[in-house]
Amino acid sequence: MTPHGFTLFDTAIGRCGIAWGERGVAFVQLPEARDSETRARVLQRLPGALEAPPPPDVQRALDAIVALLRGEASDLSAVALDMERVPPFHRRVYEVARTIPPGATLTYGDIAGRLGAPGSARAVGQALGRNPFPIVVPCHRVLAAGGKVGGFSGSGGVTTKLRLLAIEGAQASGAAQADDGGGGALGFDPDAAVEHVRASDAALARLIDAVGPFRMQLDRTSSLFGALAESIVYQQLTGKAAATIFARVRALFPRAHEGPTPEQILRAPDEKLRGAGLSRAKLLALRDLARRAADGELPTLAEARGMEDEELVERLTQVRGIGRWTVEMLLMFRLGRPDVLPVDDYGIRKGFAIALGQGDLPARKALEQHGARWRPYRTVASWYLWRAVDTPRSG
Repeated sequence: MTPHGFTLFDTAIGRCGIAWGERGVAFVQLPEARDSETRARVLQRLPGALEAPPPPDVQRALDAIVALLRGEASDLSAVALDMERVPPFHRRVYEVARTIPPGATLTYGDIAGRLGAPGSARAVGQALGRNPFPIVVPCHRVLAAGGKVGGFSGSGGVTTKLRLLAIEGAQASGAAQADDGGGGALGFDPDAAVEHVRASDAALARLIDAVGPFRMQLDRTSSLFGALAESIVYQQLTGKAAATIFARVRALFPRAHEGPTPEQILRAPDEKLRGAGLSRAKLLALRDLARRAADGELPTLAEARGMEDEELVERLTQVRGIGRWTVEMLLMFRLGRPDVLPVDDYGIRKGFAIALGQGDLPARKALEQHGARWRPYRTVASWYLWRAVDTPRSG
């Protein structure tokens, strides 16, 4: 028998692995922390597989996966799969799962019903938990009852599942939603995140008990340009003053409720924008942002959802007037990323000093070192540290 071949390839969520045999794709591996770990996972599944350039049909499948993870429309339903080692029931589950288009979801019970076995939802979940073809067999599009996110056996667990759904424009409900205010889906399970932070740090556990439930809300945005434009206007102003100025800017253009487009900002005369209340510095920042968006230098919202945190920081801080803190706020409150710690934020530093009973604000390095124990949910820790400043203290 011809040995299996495999290769690693770059995607918007990291370097994945794909293996193939004579019958088609035999295995897909989601990114691990290092290439060596991804490669080891492939070889654990297919001992003796040889790293090699993919044949044309596998290259086409690989290209389609890359496109899908970039947020593009991409159909993987025709990719040939080697199911020789897959049990018959699992095959039937995978065949149904492959009919779910990007942006849509089914529940385990839905799939069980389509199989004519309505009592087999648990068995469906077990089959998907052993899925050797993630992305191609889109187990991330299968949710628990009531639209809850459910589990995910791929690398990164539920965080990866929610990230994939966000890239495709789908949302899980229930545990994956922000509090109640019309925000988007968090990129993690908040209950699990709070328990992790509580278990990792006794001081944060006391703060969590004092503050109460995690109620971070996400702000919806239709475009990355719109979110960053609003952030620029809000810089160094009170919320009320910034909201007034941004409302005036929006009112300058048709369909004001949608916010300005890059082209509208570029065409608008300086005196018109300054008349709405923009400072010269913010005017120049908005024009630079608009130019980059119009020239295709700014990622789309779908592309941003598929990018790593540091990659987004590096890309977006090239825009005039956009610093690291602004991007960190975008990551937390627009994209729902789980592991952001804005170490330069005064409120975070003040909250840390309060939570740990320290008189002085922590140095950046000290906060980073202590905060490492909260990974991969430093966003949750940050939210509670902000609340510490507002929470009455006894004594």
